[in-house]
This record gives sequence, C-alpha cells and structure tokens, in this order.
Amino acid sequence: MDYESMLDKAISELPKKNESQERFVIPKVMGHIQGNKTIISNFHSIAKTLNRDVEHVLKYILKELGTPGELTSNSMIVGSKVSAARINEKLTDYANEFVFCPECKKPDTTLSKEKIATFIICQVCGAKKPVKTIK
Repeated sequence: MDYESMLDKAISELPKKNESQERFVIPKVMGHIQGNKTIISNFHSIAKTLNRDVEHVLKYILKELGTPGELTSNSMIVGSKVSAARINEKLTDYANEFVFCPECKKPDTTLSKEKIATFIICQVCGAKKPVKTIK
C-alpha cells in the first residue's frame, strides 16, 4: 500500500467533524421546593442534552452539594433545600469536567471506562484524556 492510499484511508476513518457553529447550551433547572426537599422536574432532559448517563450526573451533583437525593421516573429529588442557581452552577462544573473536550472545548464527547480509569474521548479532534472517578 503506498503513502497516498494509506493517507486516504486514515482520513476516511477520522470521526466526522461537526461543522455547525451553534452554541451548546445547558438547560437551566426547573423545579420547586417541597417541604425540606428540592424537586428538579427536567433533570432527565438535562442529562440527555449533556449526552451523559443520568445516574452519573446525579452522583456528581449530589456529591458536590453534599446532600442525599434520588431519581424518580421523571425528576430528581434532592434531600435538602437547594437554590436553582447553585444546581445550575454544579451542572456547569460537571459539563466543564465531563462533557467539554479539554483540547478543542467542543461538547461532542463520550465517556469510556477502561479497566479502572474513565476517559473522555472527543468525537471532533480525537483527544482522549482521563477524568476523575466520582465516588
């Protein structure tokens, strides 16, 4: 196989580049406080927008807030009163750590667990970096 054909093969196997220039926007949380609990009604759609497992996002948010919580079929229940602004701030932190590529800053990434480490893999530039494990 000559150089030109190997180069053509390599280029054809690269991930497709997202050409759109539209901004990626994390939806703001919608919810209410009920007694001593905070109920976030659009948590599942936020996780879907981030293209992440809802359990992973939940684990991060609850750990960062230092409060218990749970998922229901259509919402997240936080075991204390938490402002929407604080949850939005934690979602932004989550996106910066687990969604945006550390190299090109695009949100087109996936998380991949390999043995004991979890990696963020960019579908645009091909970067692969380890991310911390949420315990």
